[in-house]
Amino acid sequence: MFGSHLATRLARPSSLRYSWCLSHTSSHTRKSSSENRLVKPSPDHESSGGVLDVTRREPYWHIIPTWKDVSEADFLDYGWQESKDKLAAFLYNVLPEEIPYDGDAPEPLRQIQTRDMFVQDVLGGISLAPMSIRITPHIMSVIDWTKPLSDPIRRQFIPLRSSFIKDHPKLQLDSLNETGDSPTPGLVHRYHDKALFLAVSVCPVYCRFCTRSYSVGGATEEVSTKKSFSPTRRRWERMFEYIEQTPQLSDIVVSGGDGYYIAPEHLTSITERLLSIPHIRRIRIASKGLAVCPSRIITPGDGWTQALINASAAARRMGKSVALHTHFNHPREVTWITRLAAQKLYEEGVMVRNQTVMLRGVNDNVDTMKELMRLLADNNLMPYYVYQGDMVSGVEDLRTPLSTILEVERHIRGSIAGFATPNFVVDLPGGGGKRLATSYNTYDRSTGVSTYILPGKNAGEDRVYEYHDPL
Repeated sequence: MFGSHLATRLARPSSLRYSWCLSHTSSHTRKSSSENRLVKPSPDHESSGGVLDVTRREPYWHIIPTWKDVSEADFLDYGWQESKDKLAAFLYNVLPEEIPYDGDAPEPLRQIQTRDMFVQDVLGGISLAPMSIRITPHIMSVIDWTKPLSDPIRRQFIPLRSSFIKDHPKLQLDSLNETGDSPTPGLVHRYHDKALFLAVSVCPVYCRFCTRSYSVGGATEEVSTKKSFSPTRRRWERMFEYIEQTPQLSDIVVSGGDGYYIAPEHLTSITERLLSIPHIRRIRIASKGLAVCPSRIITPGDGWTQALINASAAARRMGKSVALHTHFNHPREVTWITRLAAQKLYEEGVMVRNQTVMLRGVNDNVDTMKELMRLLADNNLMPYYVYQGDMVSGVEDLRTPLSTILEVERHIRGSIAGFATPNFVVDLPGGGGKRLATSYNTYDRSTGVSTYILPGKNAGEDRVYEYHDPL
């Protein structure tokens, strides 16, 4: 399983491929047969107010010319994700020959006026990116291809060289110092009672802004060597032994990479082993899968989904919990397939929480963030965190100043029910951990430097951590 996915990693532009992984989407574009041009359908995530209404099962993937004959049954079949295609060929197929002027695009991108210029700019962006490229059909289908320069979904997954901004000198690949907080490879123990279990190094999609670009995905021209966490029993056993021998631990996050790419039998063995440890009370399976490939959840007989449901039920019987932590960043990522998947997990008693990252040009405004939080809550996907972008290299065009998250929270808090309002946090560079964004000790907006005080970490003295706005 893992070998086949690793074989599709995209290290160089010449081998650019996207990985299919069915799902649906909401408002984006559709090909009109009568006019042979791209048009926008209305959003499909409205609720009927009663039972879950998924009567508007539009074949949104038909906006992609090569998928216009793909049936709903085929698109919903998780096995369809095994197909691959070249990204450059896909872009030539989906983009118009002339790129329409887009006043919403950043100024440097407005010079891109043709399909050829766009594709070449993508290839140039990939040569500078710390992350390789892996994208699902769900994501490809929710991108508004009539506005590819400013589209918030495209910005998260497909880099453009013209949008790159010089890195802040304080940026690092492993900005959170996870390696320094690892007692054994793949296990991060930063908080007193919680540890991070990095089971794999692959994901259904690779986010440009990933805080784990030092280890996730294939090597790139910019990052030629990565610290891969292969799913080996020997490595996992050392992690289990540390957890068993550390009684203050009660909470384990199983991540990677992405929990979606843990084989079903491995997900079962990991959760069973962790639940058997008396002092472990909570397990979180971290996966962006529900956001980027929700069809897997509703694919009949899918082993991974059943393993998650079984683990959640087993934990409840023991008075413990197994939850799914997922990652939506924009309302358009929620579609009728997403809602079906969320409803299935809800009916099966699986707790799902969401963690969002504040990203420039994606969700860095009050209206978009408020719509996303309400939409998630309406589908029983509980808003948990909104993160300030981590100080990782190569994605300064997506990182916002601290003032943005402070302003967005100021308008949202009190306008949404408290249980559906996430915590707006900064994960401090250097391993300081998560702190409420508003809890800064100092913030000089002219220099962009903010400081946070971490009281007595590890029974030591208070320590000051700095966060730096983009230059």
